[in-house]
Amino acid sequence: MSELTVIAGQHSEAGAKENNDDSCGIRIPEGPLLTAKGVAAVIADGMSGSEAGREAADSCVKGFLNDYFSTPDSWTVETSGEKILGALNSWLYSQGHRQYGTPKGLVTTLSVLVIKSTTAYLFHVGDTRIYRLRNYELERMTRDHRITVSADKSYLSRAMGIDVHLDIDYQSFAVEKDDAYLLTTDGIHDFVDDTTLKRLVIENLKTPEDGVNTIVRKAALNKSNDNLSAQLLYIDDLPQGDEHEFFRKLTKLPFPPPLEPGMVLDGYRILRELHASNRTQVYLALDTETDTQVVLKTPSVNFEDDPEYIDQFLHEEWAGKRLNSAHILTVLEPHGRRQFLYYVTEYVKGTTLRQWMHDRPQASLDEVRDIVEQITRGLRTMHRQEMIHQDLKPENIMIDEHGVVKIIDFGSTKIAGITEITTPLERDNILGTRNYTAPEYLRGHAGSNRSDIFSLGVITYEMLSGKLPYVKEFTERNMNKLSYVSIRGHNKTIPTWVDGALMKAVAINPERRHSLLSEFVYELSHPNENYTRLDQQPLIERNPVAFWRTLAIIFLCTTIAALVL
Repeated sequence: MSELTVIAGQHSEAGAKENNDDSCGIRIPEGPLLTAKGVAAVIADGMSGSEAGREAADSCVKGFLNDYFSTPDSWTVETSGEKILGALNSWLYSQGHRQYGTPKGLVTTLSVLVIKSTTAYLFHVGDTRIYRLRNYELERMTRDHRITVSADKSYLSRAMGIDVHLDIDYQSFAVEKDDAYLLTTDGIHDFVDDTTLKRLVIENLKTPEDGVNTIVRKAALNKSNDNLSAQLLYIDDLPQGDEHEFFRKLTKLPFPPPLEPGMVLDGYRILRELHASNRTQVYLALDTETDTQVVLKTPSVNFEDDPEYIDQFLHEEWAGKRLNSAHILTVLEPHGRRQFLYYVTEYVKGTTLRQWMHDRPQASLDEVRDIVEQITRGLRTMHRQEMIHQDLKPENIMIDEHGVVKIIDFGSTKIAGITEITTPLERDNILGTRNYTAPEYLRGHAGSNRSDIFSLGVITYEMLSGKLPYVKEFTERNMNKLSYVSIRGHNKTIPTWVDGALMKAVAINPERRHSLLSEFVYELSHPNENYTRLDQQPLIERNPVAFWRTLAIIFLCTTIAALVL
């Protein structure tokens, strides 16, 4: 299977100046890191009027390249870039004031190019530039943040470290094979026109090292009075959507054979089957190396030739290994090399939330709050990693012997960073459960953290009442006709303000839900006066559907009575 292949070169020198305040760096990783994070190129030009421009430029280039490849694989490039650049800007600003007592202490321009899979991501502040050569046409992809006062005087309107607030340009666009990207400081592009730059890039398209050296020499010959820095990246190949190659890569490990008690698989002795469905089998096993009980999850042989299923199974393990929370099932690293496709998790001795609800039909509000708070801690860990669960339901939640609540299934989890990687498979299939899965999925819209809030709201409602907040199942056709059923109709002990919090959490329109999990949890324990007035609100505000239905019935009865008379 083809992978991202980039040939790159860079050169930086002081030029006509005594010191070089420019800095640049390129990182092209190998293996899984290349797939997960891509290639990054950074160029910076320390402001000439800054006390420590070179230090600022170096800090930004080295800081970004070190930190970007250390951010979670589940984060998008945009999230990673914004967090890193925000932190770098804050550091430059504070250190500049601390060391030099001036807002011009540590100031630099900065342009960042990340190429991940088949997409380019640009972050830019200042007057360094990024150009793209495509089909022999050179296009500038950034705009200079510079204000011109006169023919010989101008100043930067934006830069790293000059203000506590960072306003940075961001954009993303598709990459094509044979694209070339040129990054320059103003010592280059102020002295070499775009037509000449285009010609030099084309002439050195597949030899970037020669290209940047030629461009730097040209700027020097044109009497550039500034530092000279340039980077050139040529896209030699891109990941391709070859399904056969992709499937071959997925199936390096065969499916395990049917497992029976007493069998030993890679050091795990099977004790008994815990659960079986048409998609997976789950076994209780003994880790013979540590003498502890664990769980083995194996794929169903029904999907042995289904690449989408195998891809999903592998990503379930991938997601679990990156989540560290007492309220999320721990995915364990197997001992040695696996001979078959399966993964190992901790064994949670307890019951599902579904069984807990069956055993406690009259659960107290305090009990429910405690469970909701624990589920929220697990979900918050996922959301911080830019993961959305998408299939939260009572069957996917366990309560152990000590009352610790754990989310146990990641089969439908959407991982933002993974969706940026091109594959021949469709990874947007929702495997959620109707009435728990947020209605926006049925409309074909992307989910968000509010989608998980909807699911948690439904579960909370059900724990308190044994019912669901909507009478009928969600379908794309009937969604606009459904109305929330007050939980007080099932359980009069529930305060009106709790009912209001639940109604907001499970709103059909995601924009009307709580924006954060913490808001929902808070409103379950703290009365909101907007909800305490629900009983006094006119019916048309509380339940417009019921209002118009009632009005229609009254009108019909009045009409019939008039006809009879």
